[in-house]
This record gives sequence, structure tokens and C-alpha cells, in this order.
Amino acid sequence: METYLLDWANLLLRWLHVITAIAWIGSSFYFVWLDNHLVPPADPALRDKGVGGALWAVHGGGFYHPQKYLGAPPRIDSELHWFYWESYSTWLSGFALFTVLYLFNAGTFLIDKSVYAWGPAAAIGASLGLLVAFWLVYDLICRVFGQRPGGDRIVGVLVALVVGVSAWGVCQLFAGRAAFLLVGAMMATTMSANVAMWIIPGQRKVVAAIQAGAPVDPVHGQRGKQRSQHNTYFTLPVLVAMLSNHYGQLYTHRWNWVLLILLMLCGALIRQFFVARHKTQVNHEPSPWGWVVAGLVPLVAAIALAAPWGAAGSSAAAVPAANLAQLQASVEAVVQQRCVMCHNAQVQNKGVALHTPELLLQHAAQVHQQAVVLKAMPMGNATGITDEERALIGRWFQARQATP
Repeated sequence: METYLLDWANLLLRWLHVITAIAWIGSSFYFVWLDNHLVPPADPALRDKGVGGALWAVHGGGFYHPQKYLGAPPRIDSELHWFYWESYSTWLSGFALFTVLYLFNAGTFLIDKSVYAWGPAAAIGASLGLLVAFWLVYDLICRVFGQRPGGDRIVGVLVALVVGVSAWGVCQLFAGRAAFLLVGAMMATTMSANVAMWIIPGQRKVVAAIQAGAPVDPVHGQRGKQRSQHNTYFTLPVLVAMLSNHYGQLYTHRWNWVLLILLMLCGALIRQFFVARHKTQVNHEPSPWGWVVAGLVPLVAAIALAAPWGAAGSSAAAVPAANLAQLQASVEAVVQQRCVMCHNAQVQNKGVALHTPELLLQHAAQVHQQAVVLKAMPMGNATGITDEERALIGRWFQARQATP
């Protein structure tokens, strides 16, 4: 019953996390698009009010006229809408999902003893420490270099280096799937911390100054803008880190940290294309397709690096019945040793039982998919299945497919 309830918690928290993430990313992308499409208004009345940029848009049968002030508006005479609960809800639901899936099952999900042999308590502490440590290092880099001449470039390079080192480090300590998730989680935590620690507090100070009729310090807008820009470049790398941890051929690869860095770099460069394209559209210039090409380079490199060059079994021919029976017996021995403790008459994770030859044949496609293609099972490789054993299962499955 406990496993059943955890599965429901997994489903509902994942659903909530996706919903809130869509809301946060959607609003973030919209405001980045808006900032890059605003043009100085032609109407002198708007310019006199301090409006520095405006545009017309149509959606859902209605017309909209967003305006942005160069500084703070002289007054706010209607309801002020804040955009922060999308961020907080995304982080809270994501952390709850991480707790249910990984922290409650640290021995299975966080730890792969073939990668690094340590206890659940230490792995949990290190994973939580990573989320905090990355934010502190990132924030320090922004404070020290962010306001210097060329500061954006310096911050970008240093943060990219920290992300790369972090990706390498977690892949040396945690199970591959957990490592990919943790890299995404540390960046997502920093995105939400930017909102909670800098963007919203700065906006509150600006609003308080407007309401008090006091001068508005422009540094709050500058800092908020800087952190918001960082968040938009983090978004696609975070998403690909979260999604790629579902693909065993990536996180179980010998160079998994290189694959993760390449995929995140691809995401950042593709996001740069969209940001740059917004600006070229306003200026009626050609779209900056060079950024797309730049983004495809690390993607193609990742695909090439992860490819199973020379892998056997892709074009298996029919084999004699005696050889197939021998393969079957060998695979049964592997499954009994590596899989049956979680897939038997008493325990049937995901409804799959493998404790008899008949059940193994019935679930052959699932075994091949999870153990060979995705390399997702055994979970966290808790039973220590070897690459040779996975290859054996692959040859057996391909031989069964090819033999009438």
C-alpha cells in the first residue's frame, strides 16, 4: 500500500510541477519577448508620461497596448499584478517531488555504489548542500562582477564554468539519473532564489518609494533585470537536464557529464537565438540563424558521443533452437540474480513479475526496453548488473525477434 500511495503522490506532484512550470516559464518568456519588442511610442502624450516603449498586440479577439516606463511611473492608479507565485509554486512542487522520489528512497535513487559508495544520509546531505552551495557561489559571482564594465560577459563565463564543474562533480558522486536531476534542480533553485531574494524585494522597494512620493533608486530595476535575464538563459538547460534523466543511454554513459554539458549548452544557445531574434524582428533585420547553427553543434556532438557504435544485435539473424535455448538459460540466470528480488510473486513493481521463464518471455520487450535500451533498470543499478549482462539480454531479445 505504501508503494501504491507513493506512486499517486509521484503522479500528482509531477502534474502540479508541470502545471506551475508552464505558468512560470510562460510568463518569463512573455516578458522577455515583450521587453525586446517594445518601441518608443509615437504619441507625444505617452512620451510625456515617461513611457519609453510600447506595442500593440491582438489576441483572443481583443487588442492590447502594453507600455513600459523608462523609470518608475509617477503613480499606480489601479491594481498592481505581481508575478512570483508561479516561481515559488514551481520550486515547492519540484522539491516535494524530489523529496518523495529521491530523498525517501535515497539508497535506490540517489546512490549507485559502482559510482560512489556512501550512505543515504551523506547522499541526502550532499544533494541538499549542492542546491544551497550553487546559489551562494552564483550570487557571489553576480555581486562581485555583475556591475563591472563587461560584467555580464564575465558573469556568464564564470557561471558556465561553475555549472560545468558541478555537472562533472555530481556525476562522480551520485547515480547517473540523480546526477542529471540535481544539476537541473540546482539551477532551478537559483532561478527561484533570484525571484525571492532580488527581483521581488527590489520591486517592492520601488513600489514603496512610488507610494511615498520618494525618489526611486534605479539600482533595483538594474539588478532585477540582470537576474531575470539569467533566469531566461537557465530555463532551457534546466528543462533538458530534467528531461534527459529519463534516458538511460545518456545518464549511464561513461561520459555522462560531458553529454549533460553539451545538452545544456545547446539549450542556452537556442534560447539566445530566440532572444536575439526578438531584437532583429523589431529592427527588421534578418533572423540570427547563426545561433541555431551554434546550438546544433553541441547537440550533434552529444548524439555522436552517445551513439552505440559497433553495438551488436541491431541486425540479428535467426539462430538455431539449441543456441536460442542456451541464450534463454543465460538470461534467466541474469534475471534471477539482478531483477527477481523486485519482480516476483510477492513484489511486482509496475505490475511486472519475472520469477518464471514464462513470465520472462511475456515481459521480454519490457525487460529489453528498461535494461538494455534505457538502462533504467535495475533502479540505481542496485543489483550491480554489468554491461556484458545487458548486452546478453540484448542479443537474446534480438535473437527471439529474428527467430520464427
